[in-house]
Amino acid sequence: MVGHRIHFVSERAPCGRMVEGDHYRDSDDYGLVFTDEYYSCGCRKIQHQFHDGSVQTRSVRHDGKVLFDDCGPLHDAS
Repeated sequence: MVGHRIHFVSERAPCGRMVEGDHYRDSDDYGLVFTDEYYSCGCRKIQHQFHDGSVQTRSVRHDGKVLFDDCGPLHDAS
């Protein structure tokens, strides 16, 4: 997996503030994609897509409060 980091100057964080931060994206050739956003205020957002197509999405405010958490279907549901 090769990761990329892109710095942004002003974007709305989960807490509602306009702050700077970094986008991180890692992926492989088989469908695994990790997208993480880290904000200077301490908030973060993640979206992880796994090989089976399931997606985990989470937004966490800088004080630790989880605003959104969706794990999608189980990875190995049969």
